[in-house]
Amino acid sequence: MQAAIVEAGYGSDPVGLVSGFRFPPGEPGQSIDSASASAWLKAPPPGDEFIWLHFNLSHSACERWLKAQMDLPEGFFEALREGSRSTRIERLDTALLAVVNDVIYNFGVTSTDISTLWACADRRLLVTARLKPLRSVDQLRASVKHGEVFASPLSLLVHLLRDQADVLVRIVRETTANVDQIEDRLLSQRLQGNRVELGSMRRGLVRLQRLLAPEPGALFRLLNRPPPWLREEDSLDLRASTEEFSLVLNDLTALVERIKLLQEEIAAKLNEQTNRTLFTLTLVTVLALPINIVAGFFGMNVGGIPLADHPHGFWVLVVLVASFTVLAGRWAFRKQENY
Repeated sequence: MQAAIVEAGYGSDPVGLVSGFRFPPGEPGQSIDSASASAWLKAPPPGDEFIWLHFNLSHSACERWLKAQMDLPEGFFEALREGSRSTRIERLDTALLAVVNDVIYNFGVTSTDISTLWACADRRLLVTARLKPLRSVDQLRASVKHGEVFASPLSLLVHLLRDQADVLVRIVRETTANVDQIEDRLLSQRLQGNRVELGSMRRGLVRLQRLLAPEPGALFRLLNRPPPWLREEDSLDLRASTEEFSLVLNDLTALVERIKLLQEEIAAKLNEQTNRTLFTLTLVTVLALPINIVAGFFGMNVGGIPLADHPHGFWVLVVLVASFTVLAGRWAFRKQENY
C-alpha cells in the first residue's frame, strides 16, 4: 500500500511535473519548475535553447496543464487516450511522436514489468509522460544532473533509447546467468523446479521482445522523411541507436531459443524417466503373471488337483513357474531392446 502511494506521486509537483530542465546551447541542463517552464513557453528566448519536461500522467492536473500551456499535436493526446503499447517513433506534422516501452523502476528490485512512456519532440521542446516510474528515464535524468551536454531534444530521446537498451542488456545478462545455473543442474540430472523457472523466464523475455522491439516501418519512414528541424547528426545518432537496439534484441531472441531448447531437453528427460518407470511396472507385472495364474488354478477348491499326492509336487511347480517367469522376462526385455 505504501509503495503504491509513493509510486503514484513519485517526485511530481502540483501540475504533475516530475522534472524539468532548460538546456542553453553548449551547456549542461538547468533544473526548472512548472512555473518557470510556463514562463519559458510563453516567451521562448532567442537561439537554440530548448527544454525537457517530464510528467506523471497519474496526476489529475497533468493533461489539463499540457493542453493549456503547450501547442502539442492532437495525435500526442490521442496516443495517450488509446494507450498504445507498440514501440515506435513517427512524424506528426513538424513534431515527432515516440511511444517507448520500458521496465518499471521498482526501487532497486529487478523486474520485467513493463510500462509505457509517451514523448513528443520538436526543435526546442521535448515532452515525456508516463504512468509509472521507468528505469531509462531515471537514468537519463541522472545523466542530465551530472552535467552531460545535449545539443537538441532528439539527442535526449536517442539517449533515452540507449538507456532502455542498457536496461534490456542487464536483464538479458541476469537471465543468462540463471539459465547457466539451470543448465548445470540439468547436466547433474537435477530436474526438480527447472521447468517452472524456465517457463517464467521465457514468458518474461518474450513479453519484453514483443513490447520493446521498435516498429521498423515507422522508423524507416521517419529516417526517409524527417522533419525540417532534424539535424543530420541527430538522424545518424538515431540510426546508430536503432542498430544497437537491434543487436540487443537479437541476443534476447537467441536466449529465448536457448531456453526453449532446455525446456525440450527437460521434457525429453522427464519422458524418458516416465517410460523407464512404466517399463519397470510392466516388467514386474509380466514376471508375476505365471505365479498368479498357477496360484489361481491351484487355489480352486475342486477335486482332481494335479500333483496333490506327488511327493515332489511343490518343487515341480516351482520349476514350472520359474521357467515361465524366465521366458516372460526374456520376452519383456526383448521388447524393450526393440524400442
